[in-house]
Amino acid sequence: MTSRALLFRYTGLEVDDDTLTGHFDLDGRRFKESVTIEGVGTLRTPAVRAVAELWYLVAGLSYYKTGAARRIDLAATPVGAKGRALFDAALRDGLAEFSFRNDLPLDDVIVEGGVDVVTYAPALAAHRVLTPFGGGIDSVVTATQLLGHVDQALFIVSPPNVRFAPLEDTAAVTGLPIVRATRSLDDQVLDGDDSFFRGHVPVTAMIALLAAVAAVASGRGGVAMSNEHSASSPNLRWLERDVNHQWSKSWIAEELIGDALDEVVGPDLVVASYLRDRSELWVAQRFAQQSSFHHVFRSCNRAFTQRSAERATSWCGECDKCLFIDLILAPFLSRAALRAIFDGEPLSRPDLEGSLRALVGVGLDHKPFECVGDPDESAVALMKVSALDEWADVTALRELALLVQPERDFDDLLSPLGPSRVPAHWLR
Repeated sequence: MTSRALLFRYTGLEVDDDTLTGHFDLDGRRFKESVTIEGVGTLRTPAVRAVAELWYLVAGLSYYKTGAARRIDLAATPVGAKGRALFDAALRDGLAEFSFRNDLPLDDVIVEGGVDVVTYAPALAAHRVLTPFGGGIDSVVTATQLLGHVDQALFIVSPPNVRFAPLEDTAAVTGLPIVRATRSLDDQVLDGDDSFFRGHVPVTAMIALLAAVAAVASGRGGVAMSNEHSASSPNLRWLERDVNHQWSKSWIAEELIGDALDEVVGPDLVVASYLRDRSELWVAQRFAQQSSFHHVFRSCNRAFTQRSAERATSWCGECDKCLFIDLILAPFLSRAALRAIFDGEPLSRPDLEGSLRALVGVGLDHKPFECVGDPDESAVALMKVSALDEWADVTALRELALLVQPERDFDDLLSPLGPSRVPAHWLR
């Protein structure tokens, strides 16, 4: 059985013209992660470094989790009250799924160290926006909705020596310029070790902060994320704490990131999700209208694994994400169009009925640990699809639709939901 480490230390961040390198230590075992960013100015400015230190704090959790140390020493890492609030939440809430799966509460972790921060005021252009892009429906909708309203570039993060074809092909359809980041995880984490704990980390928060680094380095005043409303919905409650696979896509995380950035570079840098007050059904409706992307986009995570031997070359058609995307697009695209996209039909597969029940809140006692909508909006989509004539032969859909009782209706989910931090000039 894996035993917990005693001390995890942040031993320093190096900042070169185009590369960030974070160093960490776990009971004497050293780790290193580097990120090279192309297409921006030098990273060697005080304001860029201040933002990079926030990335460094959150990025360290990829290595902290290997030993789940009882003490964390931030050492000489600059961190203010807002940055510390972000780090504490990323540690306990961003690693909540990790804690749940390993039956390893982190409430006993002691965090010490850190030095005071300085606030800078870099010159940033509000109309210039960087959009992190993953090749799925959410980032496609954000990028296309922003066209013509702002001066936009895409932000793409890839591992060394790998460019994921579905992502690159989908990005090419937008016609937008690209700012690239190459993220090199420590080989010890990639190769695995029997002594390591394993589990989910708040990757989206890391990407948001890297995009903020790139934005400040290139004089951009905005980072447009693509996290929709239901990303804030937890999967389950465990030991008096919400467990949310999508914590780093949540409204709470967005506010914490915004506050921490404001603390070091002021209010002129806006990091906000364009889709925050929108449902996945609204996103699907908008995406259905973007036919030029239908033959290239990919939301199946098996296309993006770092190990080439395990990488799917098409939609796998069997994971929760494939099933969910098929479900939410079905009200807006014909059955034939969906079959062409997936080269199959996840919604009608009898072997996926259990997975569909879990998505709509009838199966498992919690929604799947995947980036999918909440059970209520999945149930609304199911009711809509089950009533369509072209799906009448799939009796399992009608039978399951009789078991769901969503609190909202279809039209509700096509209207704005909840708060948003999106600035007005993104919406003109």
